[in-house]
Amino acid sequence: MSIISVDGIVTKFGSRVIHDGVKLSINKNEIFAILGESGSGKSVLLKEIIMLLKPYRGDIKVLGYDLDDITFQQAQALRAKWGVLFQFGALYSSMSIAENIEVQLKEYTKISKKIRQKIVQSKLELVGLEPFVGSLYPSELSGGMVKRAALARALAMDPQLLFLDEPTSGLDPVGARHFDELIVELRDMLDITVVMITHDLDSIFGIVDRMAILADKKVVSSGDINEVLNSTHPFVEEFFKNKYTKDKYLDRLHHV
Repeated sequence: MSIISVDGIVTKFGSRVIHDGVKLSINKNEIFAILGESGSGKSVLLKEIIMLLKPYRGDIKVLGYDLDDITFQQAQALRAKWGVLFQFGALYSSMSIAENIEVQLKEYTKISKKIRQKIVQSKLELVGLEPFVGSLYPSELSGGMVKRAALARALAMDPQLLFLDEPTSGLDPVGARHFDELIVELRDMLDITVVMITHDLDSIFGIVDRMAILADKKVVSSGDINEVLNSTHPFVEEFFKNKYTKDKYLDRLHHV
């Protein structure tokens, strides 16, 4: 069942056209990836879906809401149903990790400080961080811990949707694979839908259910990995030829 639909999106910055008729749909409980060449508008599209930017033309529907016809109150209610992990974490440097996780709880709920603290501890545990990490500041954490702390913040409101912008960038290969495993565990445990921007081929082949590839201002290929590998679009062929050959993928399947 589709819970996010993007139809005919046109995005312009002045006279520069970023998207010209982008169309895709995302199903409930899947891990969906948005791929594309540099400057193809992946992050811009994500920002339009989470209402940080408004497209020039086109329709976006999220969890039954039409973003072009939504009241302020509805928009606030919708924002409480998703969590976002921005690239590099985007934690507030002047706040402790616990305070970072608590931000949305203070903004959108009226629960007591005591309950908020319990929720913070539960979210730290959920992403594999020790309780003491809550008292630290972002500058005191490693790159992997920052990602997990930012993920804990994204999960603070028990969202239905989780948006991830390059979640494994900056991590070493082992840390990246552990983070991928965590994403799958959370999807299965919490019954959420994950939308991620990524260039990580191990993530693409390892945990992504379906994907859409942006190039030429449109979605030039979409579907599961087998459908995408059959695309004859030049960017798709070049992307996978340079980074991960079909032979390697097929060999990997034989060893799963």
